[in-house]
Amino acid sequence: MQQHWFTGPLASFDTETTGVDVETDRIVSAALVVQSSPGAVPVALRWLADPGVPIPDGARAVHGISDETVRAHGRPAPVVVAEVTAALAAQARAGRPVVVMNAPYDLTLLDRELRRHRGVSLTEAIGTAALLVLDPRVLDKYVDRYRRGRRTLTDLCAHYGVELAGAHEAGADATAALEVVRAIGARYPGALGGLTAAELHLRQAVWHAAQARGLQAWFDRSGADERVDLSWPLRPARCGCGRRLSPEHECEVAA
Repeated sequence: MQQHWFTGPLASFDTETTGVDVETDRIVSAALVVQSSPGAVPVALRWLADPGVPIPDGARAVHGISDETVRAHGRPAPVVVAEVTAALAAQARAGRPVVVMNAPYDLTLLDRELRRHRGVSLTEAIGTAALLVLDPRVLDKYVDRYRRGRRTLTDLCAHYGVELAGAHEAGADATAALEVVRAIGARYPGALGGLTAAELHLRQAVWHAAQARGLQAWFDRSGADERVDLSWPLRPARCGCGRRLSPEHECEVAA
């Protein structure tokens, strides 16, 4: 019997942070969950970081982690960021797909933390092995484009019958996102089951861009000033002049 990607080994990654700005906010906690097959007991790695900045009240209200907690029990952010990246790199070397709900948020924020504390990008830190990402938000929008309603992790869990116990705890959210991705694959084997995880990774970049263009068109029609980034699973870094960083770019903005 052929094994599909959604019945094989999967990992899942999630963070809790100081806010929602990937360029300036910091990781407070993170989790990587690994499951060998559907129904198997998942193994979770968890990290608590002292972000080095105060945790705003709004963020604390979401995940419940206080300044006092990270100062007493968290480890330095540079250490945590390096360990998290090493764990993701291990998944890449193993060829194990990594589920990341709304990947451009968590992975971009991790990339900026690496640049801030280690002076390297996420791509550089992961190395030559490809990180294969499965994003339940992108997959769900692709297979069920016209379904009304929001598509947060809580919404997707309700739609696909996945239990979410302890929402906004990184390990719980990562586990739920993993189960949602398995459920999407099982429900839509004709649309997704024939693809490998590597093929899905490439196609999700295209699907996300199309989904983002549709959202941008809606914002434009409604007169909103929102700008939607088309990049997936990682938003390119930009320099002080606002342009994307590249080897060819020479910034004219004074340091």
